Amino acid sequence: MSSPQVVVLDYGSGNVRSAVRALERAGATVELTADFKRAQACDGLVVPGVGAFASVAEQLRAVGGDRLIGRRLAGGRPVLGICVGLQVLFDKSVEFGREDVPGLGEWPGTVELLPSTVVPHMGWNTVDVPEESVLFKGIERERFYFVHSYAVQKWELPDPGDPLATLKPPLVTWSEHGGRFVAAVENGPLSAAQFHPEKSGDAGIQLLRNWLGTL
Repeated sequence: MSSPQVVVLDYGSGNVRSAVRALERAGATVELTADFKRAQACDGLVVPGVGAFASVAEQLRAVGGDRLIGRRLAGGRPVLGICVGLQVLFDKSVEFGREDVPGLGEWPGTVELLPSTVVPHMGWNTVDVPEESVLFKGIERERFYFVHSYAVQKWELPDPGDPLATLKPPLVTWSEHGGRFVAAVENGPLSAAQFHPEKSGDAGIQLLRNWLGTL
């Protein structure tokens, strides 16, 4: 069998080469590009994110990343967000005291400062994995590497009367640093991790293999 074709979206975010190498180690054929057609046609799209929420969201929109992600998801084509690449999938951020910096709005929720006396949250941490998780299969008890000061701390499910509530709910993985925060989400073709799989050793590589297995 040929290896899955993966594009790491090159929109200006830093430290993407390590993600490329980790995906290659996990078994993918990887291209780093911002080309819309190639990113649309690949088996899996990875959206990395390093830095401030507002700048990542702006850079993504500048290369049509918001339209690209929307089109892929509409066609059921997998997308994986990493770190701030997870955060920008939510409605908004209040990073650095700014109010309601808009994200891509794929999920409801707000990115807020972690309620800890020590930020950033930097280093290895455990995660609380839902039973049906595909991403974490076989690595449920492993630790993963985090570097962030902000996170989504409330998962805002649809109201019971909302038509969306009849759909299969997303699987949410949690971690803790001063309080609980969203560490990963699995939602049909859209998945994301707040931590860095590419910096998480063998456990991170296995998570990427698990994701590649869904393509």
